[in-house]
Amino acid sequence: MLDIGAVHRREYELGPAQKDVPAKGKGDKTGTETAEAAKPEGVFMAQAPGRVLFLGEHGGTGSSVFLAAAIDRCAKVAVSARKDTALRFHACDLNERKRTTMASLKYKREDRWANHVKVAIQLFVDIGAPVKGLNFTLAGNIPRHVGLASSCAVEVASAMALRALLRSRITEAEMARRLADIHSLYFGVNKSAVDYVIGLSARADQFLLVDEATLGVTKIKSPFSRCKIVLADSRVPRLGIDDEIRSRREDVAAALEALSQGRKKASLRDFAAPDIMDSMGNLPERIRRRSLHAVQDMRRAQDAAEALRKADLAGFARLVFHSHESLRDLYEVSCPEIDWMVKRAQETQGVFGARMMGQGFGGCTYAIVRDDALAEYRHRLEDYERIFGFHPLFHEAGISTGSRLVQA
Repeated sequence: MLDIGAVHRREYELGPAQKDVPAKGKGDKTGTETAEAAKPEGVFMAQAPGRVLFLGEHGGTGSSVFLAAAIDRCAKVAVSARKDTALRFHACDLNERKRTTMASLKYKREDRWANHVKVAIQLFVDIGAPVKGLNFTLAGNIPRHVGLASSCAVEVASAMALRALLRSRITEAEMARRLADIHSLYFGVNKSAVDYVIGLSARADQFLLVDEATLGVTKIKSPFSRCKIVLADSRVPRLGIDDEIRSRREDVAAALEALSQGRKKASLRDFAAPDIMDSMGNLPERIRRRSLHAVQDMRRAQDAAEALRKADLAGFARLVFHSHESLRDLYEVSCPEIDWMVKRAQETQGVFGARMMGQGFGGCTYAIVRDDALAEYRHRLEDYERIFGFHPLFHEAGISTGSRLVQA
């Protein structure tokens, strides 16, 4: 990846690098600001990882359980203070520049990627930090638009770099919650804090079991030391899927309302799969199927975490394959191309689970593949383009650590 610290200094004609990078801020729960901003010539840089959600997606009620891990693909953001109130953004990978001012800090459609940096700026404005003009430089190697939370990585890296620049005492838990709220406001979507928690909490060679309701995290050592995560991008066009995704979330919400019978603060986690089955006569078939997937996948995430603790690789693989079957048959968000990829993975010895990821209707699959089975796995996917007409892209990744400051 580019040395964006050097690029940043050239772009904004700054002086030589500072030798000292402050430690991560540790503070109280209120996120109050107690220190002055850094000098204009100081450059601070942070990186944040992409992530894979192995199980638990599409819970839909704000109380799901996710099995996740950060990957060794990341976004890097460098920031320095200005003497005026201008905001300047430079995306190295795209060779694009955007600009605005603090007085015009808001979402603008034409600013595209820069809006994610603005989310982080808005966080520190909201907590009363001494934010004035800022320069930003971005780079990264997270594949975009395939469900790896590349945009969240930009927001987290920007927030980490700004926290160092402003010497803020905001905690990482508060940072995750505020980033999710501001992202929701800027982009007009209901954004969970889970992706931010993963980016801030991840550790090398560890899976994370994340409770969406409490944002609590349980770390589990990975037993896949001799494996790679292979991400296979199907390249299937995904147009007009928003209404389909929305209808499924509405179905899960309708199931919760029917099952809870008006009880406040209920969640699908309060109901076992037999409860859904027993209500078959009361719930429309479509709603029953989709809510059954949500309930069972939360259970699978917890069972898979236990399989990881026991290093039961075969048991883990079965749970992952069953989850994909449920996404295909019950939640109905898969497609023939994705199903074909998962089936080929299931037929390959040395693959410990494969599944679609992201919103569905195309996109990407992940497979956990033993190093000595990588060639065979890729060989089994060689007919994909001939059969479906799309040229797939493959990315290999390992389980990596979370967000951190790096020397600029």
